[in-house]
Amino acid sequence: MRLCAVLVLLAGFASVASSARVHKNSWRGSPTSIFPADPAYAAALAAANRFLHAWQTQDHETGIMMLTDAAREHASRERLQEFFSPSPDAAFEIHRGKHVNGEYVFPVVLFGSSESDAHAHAGSVVITKVGKGDWAVDKLP
Repeated sequence: MRLCAVLVLLAGFASVASSARVHKNSWRGSPTSIFPADPAYAAALAAANRFLHAWQTQDHETGIMMLTDAAREHASRERLQEFFSPSPDAAFEIHRGKHVNGEYVFPVVLFGSSESDAHAHAGSVVITKVGKGDWAVDKLP
């Protein structure tokens, strides 16, 4: 009787184990299916993250230094001051970017972009390569 119960229990474990396979397209099976194969993508994403962190922490100097000359020309001093002055509880989300015409465009959502505005603002950050291994922000969100 006990032997029969043990065999039934083992058969149950075997059927559960055989159905618990990792799908070949899951993250564990294929990490490149989540992240693009482009090696520059990670560098551009890191630049976008550094820029948005500067925004979040009100680090005007770092944020402005990360802008291309064209981006600085398109934004007034007042606009930059306002942009880098979010609320103390500011936060951001970066979504998967796309390679477009030699640049990377990352959709972003900014939370607490100003003291008086509690709404989330959707936009995008455009990152462009400006030198060997150097990336800059070509468009503010």
